[in-house]
Amino acid sequence: MKIRTVGAGLTAVMLAALVGCGTRPAQEAGGASETGGAPEARLSSETLQSRWWTWASTEPEPTNPVADQNGSACERNQPQDVWFLAGTFGTHTARTCTIPDGVPLAFPLLNRFGEPADCAGFMRTAEGSAVLDGKKVAPDTYQGEPIEVRSTAGNPVTGTAGRFTTIGCGLWVQLPPLTPGQHTLTIRGRSGDFSTGVDYALTVDAA
Repeated sequence: MKIRTVGAGLTAVMLAALVGCGTRPAQEAGGASETGGAPEARLSSETLQSRWWTWASTEPEPTNPVADQNGSACERNQPQDVWFLAGTFGTHTARTCTIPDGVPLAFPLLNRFGEPADCAGFMRTAEGSAVLDGKKVAPDTYQGEPIEVRSTAGNPVTGTAGRFTTIGCGLWVQLPPLTPGQHTLTIRGRSGDFSTGVDYALTVDAA
């Protein structure tokens, strides 16, 4: 994990992961994939990053989705309109996760927030991959956009409670709902000397 102080006692953390709380909704054109889902409304880059970072910053370390070692925290605080997945603080791990049918997925290959210069340097060497059921999924590149993050005390992402605006960046993936049944998803991300990776075993629950 690499952290950088931002503002009054807040920290920016280089992560690969997913999260959700709510900001303004956005309707953008989405596409179907090998998942079999129809085209879905996509979150704007600002909304996605704001919601994900807020989601990741609302759980203490024992139940935080980024610190999760096996998938036991996968369902914590998930919103109804999207299912977030998380990376790690700089390690590689494997997680098992059951997700509901009919809900799109969103996650970063790697991401961070901070000052504009922080994102510029981070994105110069950012690279990553997502492989769903043996097929590569192309990520979206967000070079640096204003986002709003809301965090609670004791979380390992920002380390403190608060509400602040910052610049978010990273490589992100949004997927339409997966078909019911078993799926595999591998997430890899790297920037400079930071790397992260998760091997997900996903079960879409048709019930």
